[in-house]
Amino acid sequence: MSLQIAEVGKNFGKHAALRDVTLDIASGELICLLGPSGCGKTTLLRIIAGLESASRGSITLDGEDLMQQAAHQRNFGMVFQSLALFPHLTVEDNITYGLRLRKMPAAARRQRAAELLDMVRLPGVARRSVSMLSGGQRQRVAIARALAIEPRIFLLDEPLSALDAGLRETMQIELRELQQRLGITTIVVTHDQREAMTVADRIAVMNGGTIHQMGKPIDVYRRPADRFVASFIGQTNLLPASWQGEQLLVRDTLFNPDQAARDNRPTQRDGHQTWLSIRPEDLTVLPPDMVSQPDTAVMEAQVRFIRDVGASIEAHLELPARDSLPSQSLVALVNREQVQSLQSGDTARVQLAADSTVVLES
Repeated sequence: MSLQIAEVGKNFGKHAALRDVTLDIASGELICLLGPSGCGKTTLLRIIAGLESASRGSITLDGEDLMQQAAHQRNFGMVFQSLALFPHLTVEDNITYGLRLRKMPAAARRQRAAELLDMVRLPGVARRSVSMLSGGQRQRVAIARALAIEPRIFLLDEPLSALDAGLRETMQIELRELQQRLGITTIVVTHDQREAMTVADRIAVMNGGTIHQMGKPIDVYRRPADRFVASFIGQTNLLPASWQGEQLLVRDTLFNPDQAARDNRPTQRDGHQTWLSIRPEDLTVLPPDMVSQPDTAVMEAQVRFIRDVGASIEAHLELPARDSLPSQSLVALVNREQVQSLQSGDTARVQLAADSTVVLES
């Protein structure tokens, strides 16, 4: 089922929690509302669920107006951050609670609970108390309970935030696989950009009650719309720059951005201030004997320290202060051969490539 959110706003007194949010979600799509605490993502989810009223705007589901419907009339399944399971009930009774309110016969409820427990990979625990389950098992029970009523839309508010890192990553994959198997339209609220990149068809990056960018995870990562998105999605290096004709002056180095950057950033008058975003994996630390490539800019930086995090090695660098320019921190990924020749305090050459650098207006 497709969901249309048009110019939805929400005010709490003088505070605008949402500012005219517009979002179209296709049938069977999984959307992540991603942003820091207080950005409005949970408020938007609660308005969609009918747990909060909007100050303005409209929400429709396949053309059906939802704004005048109470939460129970919308038939949406929701998993809360706290899970909100009943500790005094068994797993089966938790899962079938909504079905009992709908007066489904007991035998049909038991069958539905068994089907859902198989679906979330928890067979054989129907009679256990939820207090006897692990965090990951309780998470699965909460998902099964939300799916028991065969909801038209599936809503999850920070569903994995209480789990430890390893289990959270496992549950992200399981959640995505389950959603794809069911084909149910799903909205997930999260502040974890790695989680959003893992599970979402598209990500809506929110801040200050607005959507800064909406797109596929890889597009949001590789082509961020502004400095907030660039810094919130993953790790990036942001360098101030200014236009000098067709080139950019980056500190005291002239740099030719690629044509895509020029097409997307029309303001190119001389002296106009802008920003370059370059991901650590795209910032090259050149060996002493290597010549720089065409369409690149090379700057000298001092090695501050090397951080080996197992899967990758980060070189933390600093462009020195010069004239009116302050010092600038950089992070680059280096390989294990390179790291042997990099010591704290050394001077290194770093290379920016035009095809992996994004020009940002704001």
